[in-house]
Amino acid sequence: MTAALEFREIDVSFGGTFALHKVSVGVHEGGWLGVVGPNGAGKSTLLRTVAGAVRYGGSVLVDGEAIDGRSQRERARLVSYVPQRPVYPQGMAVFDYVLLGRTPYLGTLASESHEDIEDVWEALEALRLTDFAGRDVATLSGGETQRVSLARVLAQRAPIVVLDEATASLDVAAQHSVLELIDRLRAERGMTVISAIHDLTAAAQFCERIALIDDGRVVAEGTPGEVLTESLLGEVFEPSIRVIDVDGSTVIVSLRVEEDPS
Repeated sequence: MTAALEFREIDVSFGGTFALHKVSVGVHEGGWLGVVGPNGAGKSTLLRTVAGAVRYGGSVLVDGEAIDGRSQRERARLVSYVPQRPVYPQGMAVFDYVLLGRTPYLGTLASESHEDIEDVWEALEALRLTDFAGRDVATLSGGETQRVSLARVLAQRAPIVVLDEATASLDVAAQHSVLELIDRLRAERGMTVISAIHDLTAAAQFCERIALIDDGRVVAEGTPGEVLTESLLGEVFEPSIRVIDVDGSTVIVSLRVEEDPS
């Protein structure tokens, strides 16, 4: 089966030092791949290759065809990319920000069509944001701005969604709400999702497959049960990590290690 999105032998280096080396991983249509690993492992760098935001060796493929060398507009018709810290233009209304998702489909100097406007309202309604349409994005809470970013993704109508730490700045309740929303939209719209996730418990509970990255290389790839084990996580993070079952859900914690007073 051809992967909807595939990274093949990806190399990225900065100043002669590899940030990623021979990274190969993919996600099938309609799936959710979580990319996890310690800070500086290369998670964000990997996702940025999809947007063409970094120079890389190897290939990024969509439905088996390389997107290397394609324009930003062409890439945006295939993949929606939400960076770790989206930039919200000063004074921009929610409606206008979501409307930016239609940019890849507009010709030079062309204005938005009636269909584009309908797509924006549909996205706002799906994210329960219609009452926020005229609000300045800068006045919204963290959870609300995350929903606005997802509304822009829906308006863009790309089949693949790439999220870089989409919930990193949210509290536990807001994080869970956004991830539930992503999962629901994935099921309803048949979207394929790949996301860098800092919270290992969230990765275990929401992602169908996991890629564990350390020092720019894929250490393990498979189902959450195969990858998020105490032995693997202990090697990559720290040996005090514990994987616990709570009412059928996986919870991953790091225990405090008492120092030997001697």
